[in-house]
Amino acid sequence: MLADEHIEQLRIALSEAGFSYDGVADLLGPLAHSALGRNETTPAWLATADGSALATLTRLFLLQRPVERPEVERALPGLVEAMRAAGFLEASGGEVRAALDIRPYGTEDADWWVVSDLTPGLDGAPIKVGPEHVLGISPAATSLAQLTIRDRVGTAFDLGTGCGVQALHLAQHSDRVIATDVNDRALAMTRLNLALNGIDNVEVRGGSLFDPLDGPVDLIATNPPFVISPPTGDRLTYRDSGFPGDSVGERIIREAPGRLNEGGWCQVLANWAITEIPWEERIGGWLSADCDALIVQREVLDPAAYVELWLKDAGHHGTPGYLAKYEEWLGWLEAEGITGVGFGWLNLRRRGGEATASNPTHTLLDWPYTVEQPIAPAIAEWGDAVASPADQQRLAQSRLVRRADVVQETTGEPGAEDPEVILLRQQRGFRRARTAGTAEAALVGACDGELTVGQIIGALAQLTEADPAELGAELLPVVGELLTEGFLQD
Repeated sequence: MLADEHIEQLRIALSEAGFSYDGVADLLGPLAHSALGRNETTPAWLATADGSALATLTRLFLLQRPVERPEVERALPGLVEAMRAAGFLEASGGEVRAALDIRPYGTEDADWWVVSDLTPGLDGAPIKVGPEHVLGISPAATSLAQLTIRDRVGTAFDLGTGCGVQALHLAQHSDRVIATDVNDRALAMTRLNLALNGIDNVEVRGGSLFDPLDGPVDLIATNPPFVISPPTGDRLTYRDSGFPGDSVGERIIREAPGRLNEGGWCQVLANWAITEIPWEERIGGWLSADCDALIVQREVLDPAAYVELWLKDAGHHGTPGYLAKYEEWLGWLEAEGITGVGFGWLNLRRRGGEATASNPTHTLLDWPYTVEQPIAPAIAEWGDAVASPADQQRLAQSRLVRRADVVQETTGEPGAEDPEVILLRQQRGFRRARTAGTAEAALVGACDGELTVGQIIGALAQLTEADPAELGAELLPVVGELLTEGFLQD
C-alpha cells in the first residue's frame, strides 16, 4: 500500500480535482450518472472529454478505462509511479489503467473516498472476482448505513468491515470504533481508507465474529458474509462465511446480547433460510430475553432465483461450469429443506434499567413495502417506545401526541353518514397503515399533548354514551400498540 506521504498527496490531489460524489454527478449529468449506476460507461465517457483532472480521475477509476499517461500525471502529480508500485495503477504503452477502485462517497455530513477492488461487470464484461476480493460501496453497504442508528456512543463495533465503509460512518458518532475482518486484504484496505480520509479513532483488528473484542460495546453494525451456499471450495470471503446454512446470522444474534452494554444496539443485515418451520418461529428461537428485538423481513427469494443471483454475482453465468454449479447448489438447498431465503434487518437492543424486569418485546415483521430512508430514526423510535413499557394506568395518565405525518383516510359510499373503513397511515418511517374504529381514530385525532389519554377516553365515553371503564379496557391496549408502531408519541 501507499506510504503515508503519498496518501497525503493523494488526498490533496483528489480534493483539488473536485473528485467528490457531487462533483462527479455534476460533471456527468443525470443521463450518464444514471447509466453508470447500471454499470454502463459509454455516456459517462462522452461526458468526460474536457481533459480536466476531475474528468481524468472519473475515466480512470470509475469507468476503468485506459487514460493517456500525461493526463494521469496532471491529475495525480508526482504520484503515478508510487501508485503503480503500490498496486493502484498499471502502466503500459503510454497508457495507465486503474488496478484498484477509488470512489467518492458522499453523505449529508461528509465527503469520503473509498478504495476497494475494481467494480466487476462494467459494460457487460465478464466478472472476475477472486476469493479475497474486497467489495466496494455495495447496495448492502448502503442499506446497513441507512439502518444504523446514529446516536452518540462510546464504543462501536464494525464486524466484517470489508473496505471499511461502516467504520467511516461509525467514526463520526463514536468515541472509539473497532473494525474487524477475517480477510487480511480487507483489513489493509480499511486501514488505507481510514488514513486517506483522516480518521484516527478506529482500531482495525483481524479475527472472526466476536473473537477480537476485549469488552462490551455500545453498538454493533454488521453486514456479515451471509450467503447460504453449499460447503464447496468455491468460496468468496466477502459473501461466504464458511459456516453452515444461515448459522452465521444465528451465531451473531445469539452472542450479541452478551457483547452489548445496557441500552446498546446490534444491527445486522442478513439472509435466513425459509423452511417448514415458520420464519418467525425460527428466527424468534434465536432471540434472548436480554434484548428487545425488531426483525424485519424485507424480501423472500425462491431457491432458483437465489442461486441465479449469487452465481451471476460470482461471474459464473454463461461459463462452462454454470449448469453444474446451478444444479449442485439447488440440490443442496432442497436436501437441506430450504424452500426459500429471506433477507432483512435484525435489530437488537440490550435491555436495562426498568425494562429489565419486564418481558422483552420481540417484534417480527414481514414488511416488503417501501420505507423512508434512512430507516434508522424509525428503528430508534421503536426502541424508545418499548424500552419502558407502560401499564394501563400509566398509559391513561400519559399526554400523548399524534405523530405529525399520520393522516386519516376513509372509504365508503358517497353521501353516507359514516365511512365503511377508517385507515390511519404514516407518511414517514415504516409508512405503516392500520384500520381503526371510530373511537380509536377519534382518540388519535385528540392526542395533542393537552389532555391525558384517560381524559380523552372519558370525553369519548360521554359523547358516545359508552361506559368509561369498558371503553378504557377496549382502547388502552390499542394505545400501547399505537405507541409501539409509531402512530403516537410520548
